[in-house]
Amino acid sequence: MTWPSIGRFQLTTPRVCGIAAALLDAWLVATGKLPLALTLVVLVVWSLVGLIRMALRRTQLIWRLRNRLIVTYLFMGVVPIALILGLFFVLGWLLTAQFAGYLLGSAVDRRETAIETPARLLARATPEDRIAIAQQLTATGIGSFEALVVGGAAGPTFRYPADARLEMPPGDWNDYTGVVYRKDRYYLMSLAGSGTSKSLILVPLGPEEQANLVPGLGTVRMAQIEGKGSRVKGPLPDAFAFPGSDGKLITFSRDVAGKPPPEWNVLDVAVLCVAPINIADWDRPNSGANLGILGETRLSAVLDVIYSSKIASSEYSLDIAFLLTGLLGLALLLSFYIGTSMTRTLTGAFGNLYDGTTRIGEGTFSHRIPVRGNDQLANLGHSFNKMAGQLEQFVAVTREKERLQSEIAIASEVQTRLFPHKPPASKTVRMLGVCHAARMVSGDYYDYFVAADGELAIALGDVAGKGISAALLMASIQSIMRTQLSDGGGAITPANTVARLNRLLYASTSPEKYATFFFGLYNEDTRRMTYTNAGHLPPLLVHGDEYEFLEVTGSVVGAFPSLRYEEQSIALGPGDLLVAYTDGITEPENSYGEDFGADRLAEVVVKHRALKPDEIVEKILEAVRQWDTSEEQADDMTVMIVQGI
Repeated sequence: MTWPSIGRFQLTTPRVCGIAAALLDAWLVATGKLPLALTLVVLVVWSLVGLIRMALRRTQLIWRLRNRLIVTYLFMGVVPIALILGLFFVLGWLLTAQFAGYLLGSAVDRRETAIETPARLLARATPEDRIAIAQQLTATGIGSFEALVVGGAAGPTFRYPADARLEMPPGDWNDYTGVVYRKDRYYLMSLAGSGTSKSLILVPLGPEEQANLVPGLGTVRMAQIEGKGSRVKGPLPDAFAFPGSDGKLITFSRDVAGKPPPEWNVLDVAVLCVAPINIADWDRPNSGANLGILGETRLSAVLDVIYSSKIASSEYSLDIAFLLTGLLGLALLLSFYIGTSMTRTLTGAFGNLYDGTTRIGEGTFSHRIPVRGNDQLANLGHSFNKMAGQLEQFVAVTREKERLQSEIAIASEVQTRLFPHKPPASKTVRMLGVCHAARMVSGDYYDYFVAADGELAIALGDVAGKGISAALLMASIQSIMRTQLSDGGGAITPANTVARLNRLLYASTSPEKYATFFFGLYNEDTRRMTYTNAGHLPPLLVHGDEYEFLEVTGSVVGAFPSLRYEEQSIALGPGDLLVAYTDGITEPENSYGEDFGADRLAEVVVKHRALKPDEIVEKILEAVRQWDTSEEQADDMTVMIVQGI
């Protein structure tokens, strides 16, 4: 037999049989013939497997964008409608079950409330008032009931009606209001106590009363107490069991109260609902457990209870359902028509995009796709071409950045080797220098070594600027200083050494390059240090609890061709401290914009002057970091300490 084709999908007899079986299966489930429907599941699964295998063999069917779009539109139109209809059915079933359970639970709660208050009043009332309370309870329409009051100083035992043979439940019961199972029957019971007096109200909850909890709702079954009632060992074909909150099964009696509601139409399926209520055993004190009532109803019955009219509920609801179905079908046809008409435009644009992304993936960033029209697809093409150009630029910038980062890493490693690894040996002082760069390379400079004449030379500088250029100038300063102090020619003084450094830097660097510089020579025999401060921050000299800042004796180096520098001398006795630092230590600001400052630095040094140099440096850096509120370190932080011993 020849069947119509959809694209390259040729309908065959087995596939048509599978589709028909699926439709028949759905109809059988809807009509309640579930066993027969399950036998057709195998046929449906076999048909679906055949369709999948066919699609895998003919990959061109799914690969072609036009066919994919057609299939997409079908799923966009058919599947949502089916899901929405299914959702309506499931939600209707769930809401029906929930609302029916709510109606049953509310009916029981109202009856429990109606007897709880009179029970509490009876426990506290006088003998004269008890009859009035009981008569008032009768007037509420609660039906037949028995009341009993015992104990207390209010008088003898009270029974209502007078011929009632009601007795208190055995054992020591607490106050309780709920359903109780007594002598193979269910009752509504309210037990209340007041002092030594106890009152009991018992209302029968037999099949007739159960059916009238919510008239017209459907059938009702009460939960069974373990080992009580009509429950027997072995399977019960008419019994129901549900898992409770404690993991145990809650079994419901097969004794049915009420009548099942009539079926309004094929969609008006039976619905089970459970209303949790408290049920206790008369013979076991305080045995109340959250069990429940099992109801069987239909959507039409719940609507009838709400609206009290079949015309106002069921027919009106079905009309709304049919109207929604028609609107969804119209939306299906409209969406399929619009989607099919746009297929050709979409396939061309996406074909160009596919070709463009393939070329970009191969590394051809100069490729551009053709663009036609001025709609959103054209904007997408322009955006792709713009992205390709940006990617081309980004790749070039990334490669250059990687090259620069590699060079900076090498420069950082080289600079680390330029700093002294350990101070020279000395019998009268301990020295230590530390530099924390703000970037990978630093423009700060510190050094200590033994000069040609045997004196200890210390140097600290701060090059203007940051980055590679500052690091290169720092390396030049170190080279010049070590060359001057190691050749041994002529008298070595701080003033002459700094003056020669200034001339060499001015001659070999651009005018805007300069550095502040502190240089000193320490004589171990005299324990005195002679220094020259070329525009650098005044170093801190600590004597016991007192401190002072050394004077600046000249201008910065490298800015002017010929400058004269002066020098001064200080003594470094045991326990004295000389602390030289850069502006990265004193200029960090707190949240109020205040600098850390040299005075705070002096307070930290004086407080910890008895510690070793490395510990003092750590205290200084810790204080600066706590003061600084910026997220990143703004400048290089360098500290050098000379401690007399």
